[in-house]
Amino acid sequence: MKVVLQENIKGLGKKLDIVEVSEGYARNFLLPRKKAILADNKGLSEATSKKASIDFKRQTAINEAKQIKEKLDNALIQFELKAKNGKFFGSVTSKEISEKLMTVYSINVDKKKIELEDSVKSPGIYTAKVKLFEGVVANLKVKVLEI
Repeated sequence: MKVVLQENIKGLGKKLDIVEVSEGYARNFLLPRKKAILADNKGLSEATSKKASIDFKRQTAINEAKQIKEKLDNALIQFELKAKNGKFFGSVTSKEISEKLMTVYSINVDKKKIELEDSVKSPGIYTAKVKLFEGVVANLKVKVLEI
């Protein structure tokens, strides 16, 4: 029996996939729990339209992420911190970088998606990796100066 999955099921398939399962499994488990619908004309057309919509949204999100990546690859964010003997009292965190991106470039990036290779505890130029989307990573330059 062919069914259209309504959610990801481990070992069977992902949401909106059309899979062939045994009749007992479909009638006793998948259909009563609303984990799948029958793959008739209505079910198939609904699945294909939803899949097309998801693909379109995903593609637009990828395009937006690539545009933001172009901006961030050429960007430089500057911080000025108090230091003593070339070492800072604190450090620059991903939260501060996220806030600076919002104020300077009007780009909203979650602090969890910003990774610093080294801890920023001395003056210099550092590279932060900003994960914008699956497979889209921007390299942002962070310049830290001593006051």
